Amino acid sequence: MSTDIDGGIEFRHPGVGTDFYEGEPRVCAMDLWPLYDQSDYAAFGCLFGVRNYAGYRPLAAERGLPDDMSSQLRERLQPWVADGHLSGATWILWAEIAALDPATAPEHYIGRLTWSSRVKPSTLHQQLVPAQWSPQLIATVGRRLEDLDQRDHDAEWTSGDLLCQYESLTAGSILGPRSHWPHVFAVMKALADRFGEDAVRLVVAFD
Repeated sequence: MSTDIDGGIEFRHPGVGTDFYEGEPRVCAMDLWPLYDQSDYAAFGCLFGVRNYAGYRPLAAERGLPDDMSSQLRERLQPWVADGHLSGATWILWAEIAALDPATAPEHYIGRLTWSSRVKPSTLHQQLVPAQWSPQLIATVGRRLEDLDQRDHDAEWTSGDLLCQYESLTAGSILGPRSHWPHVFAVMKALADRFGEDAVRLVVAFD
């Protein structure tokens, strides 16, 4: 059963603590789904520790839903938590994301291999791979890791009737241009430029 992500981007209202502002301390600026609509477990593991099969040291694991969450997000996410439908919930500040080293990688795996038949494209296989590929894997995909031009970048090739792809598991790769995360990060950075890096956060839940 797959795990999906839901949530939104919040910022702390600059009027909090002043006499003239009586609203909520946190404002939901945007839902997550228009910006991010993928189920990439490597990214989930790296950022949030969810489905962390690759073995990252996640930035923001198991923090739960924040007490001062905006009513808009609370209305949507809290009932799922109460009913036990969520497999995890947490939040992360833009400051933490901005400080992430793009070279960050899991300890035991360096990449992810995907291959499918060009005759039957619906037949898809995916496997996390260590630095040393097994002879069986090399025989299947028709290449060795040492044959790839750049280990830190994506590579695609054909082997017989197979279409193969290698992806690095560095944070810069799994959260990079081929993913939807740059859309999320662009919105968070724009808000952070106005309200401060510690005032902007992403609140997420998984089912």
